[in-house]
Amino acid sequence: MEHEAFMNAREYIELEERYGAHNYHPLDVVIREARGVWVTDVEGNRYLDCLAAYSAVNQGHCHPKILEAFMAQAHRVTLTSRAFRNDQLPLLYKDLHDITGYDMALPMNSGAEAVETAIKAARKWGYTVKGIPRDKAEIICAADNFHGRTVTIVSFSTEEQYRDGFGPLTPGFRIVPFGDIDALREAITPNTAAFLVEPIQGEAGIIVPPDGYLHEAWELCKQRNVLLVCDEIQSGLGRSGRMFAFEYENVRPDMVVIGKALSGGFYPVSAVLADRSVLGVFKPGDHGSTFGGNPLAAAVARAALAVLIEEGLPARSEELGAYFMDRLRSIPSRHIVKIRGRGLWIGVVLDTPARPYCEDLMKQGILCKETHENVIRFAPPLVITREEIDWAVERIRTVFLTRE
Repeated sequence: MEHEAFMNAREYIELEERYGAHNYHPLDVVIREARGVWVTDVEGNRYLDCLAAYSAVNQGHCHPKILEAFMAQAHRVTLTSRAFRNDQLPLLYKDLHDITGYDMALPMNSGAEAVETAIKAARKWGYTVKGIPRDKAEIICAADNFHGRTVTIVSFSTEEQYRDGFGPLTPGFRIVPFGDIDALREAITPNTAAFLVEPIQGEAGIIVPPDGYLHEAWELCKQRNVLLVCDEIQSGLGRSGRMFAFEYENVRPDMVVIGKALSGGFYPVSAVLADRSVLGVFKPGDHGSTFGGNPLAAAVARAALAVLIEEGLPARSEELGAYFMDRLRSIPSRHIVKIRGRGLWIGVVLDTPARPYCEDLMKQGILCKETHENVIRFAPPLVITREEIDWAVERIRTVFLTRE
């Protein structure tokens, strides 16, 4: 066995390419350490992380307070399964209630699992509360959505690659254009149980809907006895400049799906939040997860939430996001079509493929990732400073000027 201390980046990459399934196309940087907004590769090069693990490390890499909670709990007990109770999960439930106001939470691990949980809850609510005929429930979703990668979730994706080769697909979903309230109104039928939507579409390229759209959707759902389910896995927990992106529209969804930054990057933790009238449809045996709600996950999530609040990270995201966007708009480039976003969640839309820009930015010491082919996404940990943004913008400017 090769000793990793003597391996260089190319050797790691060759091992990954040889023995790993090729379901990702990562940039060729091999990260060994990370702190705050900075990561270091195996050859000692430092980079400013402008992806934040798809917003999972909003609190910054290896945040000391979350690390302390992780280590302390790991020394006590990590997993009990839900066959028994533990002393951390009830405290997480209370924290989530106090922060969000929702009666109940249902914990899972990955974001996709939480979305699946929300789908199951919406369908069961549709049958047991709304009275939809058995197996006839429909859920409306938005075009260009991204909610995960399970067979059911890709069944309502409009990205052909996500669906190709994975059929037969799960029925029961209708697609409407994102941001089009009239299309949503026309799609609702007596069998509609829920409207599942990202308040801001992330993987589609940081697309913010028209002002008032989410509020109108909320009012429409209330009128038609349909659940509004907001997927805040990526947009929530401070990323968009609020604790949740739906706060911009002053709405209260019937269900909220959270994950990613719920653990600050230490552990897969996700949850569905709702009132008792919705999550109360689950009875023992209806749904579960061996790892969901385990004491290590709960302790980590409690610390991650505390950091978001104590350090005022949502407000920091709003302030520094506006600053970052203003600085980016000062870059002269014929290839920039528009710059859009909310908080420290910024999409630079190009008229040309974004991948070469991301590769050049890596050489300048900035890590980011293209999305939707022609959009560069900038989403650094929310602990970034104004000086670090200035440092990044000068290097971003250099890359754009050399590509003019």
